[in-house]
Amino acid sequence: MVIDKLGSTRDRLAAAAVAEFSEHGYAGARVDRICRAAGANRERLYAYFGNKRALFEEVLAEQLASALDATPVIGTGPGAAKAFAAAYFDACLGAAVLPRLVAWEGLELAQPIGADERRARAGRKIDELQLALPGLTREQVEDLMLTVVTLSHGWVTGPNLGRIVTGDETAHARRRGEISRTAAALAQQ
Repeated sequence: MVIDKLGSTRDRLAAAAVAEFSEHGYAGARVDRICRAAGANRERLYAYFGNKRALFEEVLAEQLASALDATPVIGTGPGAAKAFAAAYFDACLGAAVLPRLVAWEGLELAQPIGADERRARAGRKIDELQLALPGLTREQVEDLMLTVVTLSHGWVTGPNLGRIVTGDETAHARRRGEISRTAAALAQQ
């Protein structure tokens, strides 16, 4: 893969890193392939990002931020939970690299990367959901969000499960509907 030469070297390196890490994981990703795809040298990569782990952390944090920013909480009650779940599912399908990066992180690294910052960002989304779901405790809202994220990521990262369980790993609309209904049901507790 070669990244479009438009944009800054840093942006091209980041884009190439997203593709490389989501395809090969942290351990399997190669700095040389990232640099080649971005049309940059290793010196630039290390000057911008420091090291491979810092690069992985940055691209994972950016992908997470994009997905959460693309999922507004609109309305109140179960309808808000349902809409949030549908929007998050759509964000994951639209940028399948996020679920893949998160899966690789969980498989390959003992601790989550940038946990404090990511926890804070997730906490802000939980705060938004809490306002929309005043009848739920904070713990229930956290469980709702974790369920939505886990189900959405699982659909993207486990297409063989879709083939086995549903017979069709491409039944995105059906899965989106089920995840949304699950979130609405959790919001009624």
